[in-house]
Amino acid sequence: MSIDLQTVKKIASLSRISVTDAEAEAMVPELNNILGWVEQLGEVDVTGVEPMTAVIPNKLRLREDAVTDGDVRDRVLANAPQAEHGFFAVPKVIE
Repeated sequence: MSIDLQTVKKIASLSRISVTDAEAEAMVPELNNILGWVEQLGEVDVTGVEPMTAVIPNKLRLREDAVTDGDVRDRVLANAPQAEHGFFAVPKVIE
């Protein structure tokens, strides 16, 4: 794949980036070099290599996934400025 001047201008337009003609011409070889590196990466043999999400081993500390009733309504409503009938009371916003 090769990038030309029209493609650079179209990408700049879609990105809403103001680019002069000189800047666009300078970007053509830069973008072609980047695409060349990407093509080289595609040629690397990675069979048998496990995908990594980080370079160091991470263990997620997860809590037990247990369903509970909660049963803390009174403690939660104690933080409310006003509570009525076991629910938060809020001022009327629609007339």
